[in-house]
Amino acid sequence: MEESLMLLKEKFHLKDTDAAYEILIRTIVVSEGNMQVNKLHKKSSALVKAVTQAEFLMAIEGDLTEEEHAVYKRGRNAKSFSMAKNATMKDYRMATGFEALMGYLYLSGRTERMVDLVALAMTKTGKADSGDMEKQKEENSDEI
Repeated sequence: MEESLMLLKEKFHLKDTDAAYEILIRTIVVSEGNMQVNKLHKKSSALVKAVTQAEFLMAIEGDLTEEEHAVYKRGRNAKSFSMAKNATMKDYRMATGFEALMGYLYLSGRTERMVDLVALAMTKTGKADSGDMEKQKEENSDEI
C-alpha cells in the first residue's frame, strides 16, 4: 500500500493531503471484500468524518513521536474559519490536527508510518476487525 500511495503522489503530483488520507481509508475498506457501493461509501465516510478522526487521534496520541505530536498540535491550533456541521469545535480541531499529521507523513514520504498509525487507531477504537488489520500489515510488508 505504501508503494501505491507514493506512486499516486508522484504520477499526479498530489499535494492535497486530505485526499491521501481518504485514498488510504478507501483502500482499507475495499480490501475488506466485495460490498455494495452504498455500503462502501457509508463505511468510508464514517471513517473520514471529524468525530472519527478525533477518536483516532485520542487512541494513538500516546504512540506519537515528539515530532509527530508537535505537527498534530500545530494543525490543531491553526486558525480555522469553518467547522464540520456534525462535530463539536473540540472534535473538529482534533480532526484538523490528525489530518495535518497524516498530511505531514504523506508529504515527507513516510507513508508506511501513516498506514501503521491508521491501522493502530482502527484497532484501538474497534473500527476494524483484527483480521483486516493483519491482512493490511501483510500487504504492506509484501510491498516493501
